[in-house]
Amino acid sequence: MGRIIKTTRNSNVLEKQPIFWFYGSASIAYGIKNNAFSYLLLIYSNQVLGLPGYLASLALAIAMLWDAVSDLFLGHWSDKTSTRLGRRHPFMYVALFMLPLCFYALFNPVVELDETNTFTYVLVLAILIRTGTTLFEVPSTALLPDLETDYDRRNKWLALRHAFGWYGGNGLHTINFMFWVGAYGVAVQTGYTIYGIVGALVIFLAILVSAAGTQKAAAAMPRPKDTFKFKEIRREIGQIFQSIRNKNFAALFFYGLTVGIAAGLGMALYLYNTTYFFGFSGPQIAVTGIGVLVSPAIAYWAAPYFGRVYGKKKAAIGAILVNIALYPIPYILLLAGFWPEIGSWLGLYIYSVFVVVEVVCGIIGGVLLDSMMADVVEDSELVTQRRSEGLFYAARGFAAKAISAGGIIGAGTIISLVGLDGITSVEQVTYEIRYNLAILFLPLYCSLFLLGLYIVSRYRIDREGHSSNLERLAERYRAARDTPR
Repeated sequence: MGRIIKTTRNSNVLEKQPIFWFYGSASIAYGIKNNAFSYLLLIYSNQVLGLPGYLASLALAIAMLWDAVSDLFLGHWSDKTSTRLGRRHPFMYVALFMLPLCFYALFNPVVELDETNTFTYVLVLAILIRTGTTLFEVPSTALLPDLETDYDRRNKWLALRHAFGWYGGNGLHTINFMFWVGAYGVAVQTGYTIYGIVGALVIFLAILVSAAGTQKAAAAMPRPKDTFKFKEIRREIGQIFQSIRNKNFAALFFYGLTVGIAAGLGMALYLYNTTYFFGFSGPQIAVTGIGVLVSPAIAYWAAPYFGRVYGKKKAAIGAILVNIALYPIPYILLLAGFWPEIGSWLGLYIYSVFVVVEVVCGIIGGVLLDSMMADVVEDSELVTQRRSEGLFYAARGFAAKAISAGGIIGAGTIISLVGLDGITSVEQVTYEIRYNLAILFLPLYCSLFLLGLYIVSRYRIDREGHSSNLERLAERYRAARDTPR
């Protein structure tokens, strides 16, 4: 049975459709998990559980590499699953129970930890949480190309999804640093205990609501004719490689490879930088989080607008260039002596302005790059005659995760090299430590992003190309429907 291509042009209709909100709200779960792994887990493992920086980062990196590989397999599997629940939802319902329970156990150790088992405990829980996230996030995101075919309207679906991800992750992060980890201290278990309980409950509710809300539409989508066969695993692997040879996909994939290290470095070092480089307290970090809450709302409007006016690729590259240009300025100003007193509220307000603008630009870039990936689906289907949404989104995630594992290892190594292991107060941090931290981190971070933008400039699908792909697919579906059987 052919796929029916339908596009609605009225941009006001989306907000009136419940499935628009159910699809977008799914990323609350991913936002909480991603925020925890990106900003909290390294410092938690190091300063609360007592793992040295290099061992803590090694555990997280191994888990990320596992996640990167499993993503490809699970994404392809969900593309070729045929059930009455649809292609995606069986995986999402497994995650409903697996992910919250493991998230709770990570921040509330269920066994007594010591020097002999802490590394293994962190590693195993990190692997299970990343697998649970894959089981939900990849199939959930992959619903989009079936839900929406219009070139510009896809931007709005993804703008909402990114907004929910930021409000979920950053919202809980802000509360956490206002009342829990920030109040008790980053080196005290109590705050993480509360955070783990609340995070697990919110993740459970987000998965349940989104999966149930998109279930009816997913069940009505066309089923794949060619289903996944474990006994023909060599053929399945061959199909994976056939799909990912698409040149436009390759531009997005290798962009993810290059910026993954930068992202891993930046996020893993975030709490070290804010706490020890700039000297901000937990409540001050929470204030930055409150400021960042305006960023997704701005990006929800800005991403579709700039994508429509300039095209997805140009708008994404422009937004990320602004982000890169702003990022090192506060560090340079502090080292040069032009920054307010370390730990001051004036410094916090200035820093927060930079962060808010950077996050707006980062979300715009992320929305448009994800939307560009959605457009690869039809481009690839013309060649392979398969829908590979899950595989493409999983593979793009694979690129970022596999290489950002190197970024996390690099962050842990930098922590040890500059002398931050064992430091528990900002008064212990010298100018030399700050200088070495900036010199090791900033040039690598910015240069990798610039290289990634050059790579993504090779992407070639524009509005006209996408429309042409839809027309050619529609002709193919009509021909198949009219062919006598």
